[in-house]
Formats: sequence, structure tokens, C-alpha cells
Amino acid sequence: MIPQTLVLEGDCLKRMAELEAQPHQFALTFLDPPFNQGKEYAYLDDNLPEEAYWDWMAAVCRAVYRLTQDGGAIYFMQREKNAERVLGTLRETGWTLQNLIIWMKRTSAVPNGWRFGKQYQIIAFATKGRKPRAFHRLRIDAPLRPEYKYPREEGMFVTDIWDDIRELTSGYFAGEEAIRDKYGERFHKQQSPVALLTRILLSSTLPGDWVLDPFAGTGTTAVVARQLGRHSVSVELDPKNVECIRWRLGACREADSVLPLKHYYRFTPNLEQIWGDEVCESAAEEAVWAGVGEDIDATARQEPCSP
Repeated sequence: MIPQTLVLEGDCLKRMAELEAQPHQFALTFLDPPFNQGKEYAYLDDNLPEEAYWDWMAAVCRAVYRLTQDGGAIYFMQREKNAERVLGTLRETGWTLQNLIIWMKRTSAVPNGWRFGKQYQIIAFATKGRKPRAFHRLRIDAPLRPEYKYPREEGMFVTDIWDDIRELTSGYFAGEEAIRDKYGERFHKQQSPVALLTRILLSSTLPGDWVLDPFAGTGTTAVVARQLGRHSVSVELDPKNVECIRWRLGACREADSVLPLKHYYRFTPNLEQIWGDEVCESAAEEAVWAGVGEDIDATARQEPCSP
């Protein structure tokens, strides 16, 4: 099975309204919106009044809820200081919280003069209804902690503390996965790592499921979904980011491959059933580009995304 990959350019609320009219039903949504921190975006005001911002987030969560099949999941990522607002927004828009995941950052903590440094982001995992339609208890080959004497013969279950996934926001130490322009500069400072989306999709979807990303950025959700045999819809406002997603899906970079992660999850009993068929082809006729103006070329550009 070759998964369908749909990339939509435009405002996520408008695009989700169009999806609802079709209608689409999604098993999972990864929601990683701008955090309203005053960052400079070409097509977005990232310095809204606080209530206006959270009203917008509530509208997005309601739209996602309507598009989600019963038991489907949302993974809503945010700053740690916004945890209370995230939980309230999900509750008010109909979602049932399952876990508040702590994603520990592996670089130095952000220093502060009068409180502990900040070194994590939150990811709220919630479902449409009391019980998930799909949830897989992944087992990982986690590094042995100093207090343990012997290796775990069958690995360990993933918990709600994720301290084994490296972020890509650490400048020169971001590695090969971080997309750079021809001058070596980061194309997008908030690029989500492949390992993060691999864990989320393996945990809460099945091969053949549909996955939604309303703030697609550089397209990590689509890149991972296609490799794991999941269909996906990515919505992105910035045309340059859309072009980057287009390039990335076609390029099939080694740094974007999920295959090296499979060994890490080898202790998961049903891994072969949930992993899906790995798909990555430079000829990407199955991808649909709505709002871009043309179909992707059969042979993708190999140069980095332009800044």
C-alpha cells in the first residue's frame, strides 16, 4: 500500500472546514502550533493578546474534534507554562485527557535568575471519548541508568516521561536531520524530530489510518506517516514551508529515515503489525499539493530548502 499524502497550503481553520465537508475522519492529530512568543513569522502574528490566542486554540481543537473518529487521539504540544491552559482548552472542547507527557530536552536548560531552569515541553495526549481506539504499549531499549546493575532483557515500557528523544533546536548540535539552506543556516528553528513523530504515530495509530497536522511546519508528520504506512493531511500557511515539505517528501533524505529507530523498539511484541510498510520514493506521484499550483516533479530537487 502506498499511503496518500495530502499537503494543503492556507489557514488551518479554513482548510479543516473543507475537510469536514468532504468528509475526512482522522485517527490522530499532531498539534504543534506557534506558541505566541513574539517570534517573527512571515504570515502569522505570534504576539496576540493572551485570550485571543487561546480562543484561536479552542477553535482549532473544536475543528480537530469534529474531524476525529471515535476514540481518535490528539497530541497537543506546548510550552510548560501553558499546561493549565492546554488542559482547560482540551476539556472545554470535548477531549478526554489520557496523559500529560513530559518531553525532556537534552540540551542545557534555559537559565533563570529566581527559579529552576526550564528543560521540557508538554505534550497533552487526549482522545475523543473515554478510551482510545488504538493504543500500543511500546517497549524500548532505553539506556541503562547508573543505579541498574544488569541490562533489561526485554527493554522497558514507554512512560509519560520522554527523555530519550533529542530536540532539533540546539544550534550547531542539531545534527544532520535539521534542514539547512545552502549557507548552512537552519531553515526552521522549531523543526520536530523524526523520532518524536515516530513514537506518537506508533503509539496511537495503525497502518492505513489517517493522520492530520494543522501546523505542518517542515512536514515531519507527513514524512514519518508515509514511511509507516499511514495516510496524512498536512496544512501549512507559509508557502516557503509548503515548498520545503514538497522537497523533503521527494528527497527521501537518509536523515529522515525511520528505519534506524526500529531496533530501539524491537521489544514491542506487535511491532511488525504496527510498523507498517516503509515507503520512501523520490518519485512521489501519490502526493497531492493543494494550493501549491503544480504537482510535485517526478524527480525531487536535491538542494536544501531556500531560506
